[in-house]
Amino acid sequence: VQLQASGGGLVQAGGSLRLSCAASRSVRSINVMGWYRQAPGKQREWVASINSGGSANSAGSVKGRFTISRDNAKDTVYLQMNSLKPEDTAVYYCYVPLGSYTTWGQGTQVTVSS
Repeated sequence: VQLQASGGGLVQAGGSLRLSCAASRSVRSINVMGWYRQAPGKQREWVASINSGGSANSAGSVKGRFTISRDNAKDTVYLQMNSLKPEDTAVYYCYVPLGSYTTWGQGTQVTVSS
């Protein structure tokens, strides 16, 4: 499966963005989908994930502000980001763990200005 992420951009602190990640095939048989992010000079950080049953988890740093969801009919996972902070600035990557390997999207840049 290939993943295509989109929706990044430049936003002021306190603003919102919605990221999308479209898969190249049906995701109905895929259990977990999620997002990581990588800020300049930092390691990649897990942000949120959701399973096929709709159960979601998110990192403490984004809990209450970011919401992950998926639409199996559209083969897409979303990340709704509200109350954005400058420290949320990063390249955001969607991912799908597939047993022995993980597939990654190409990344979408999110920049939050203060």
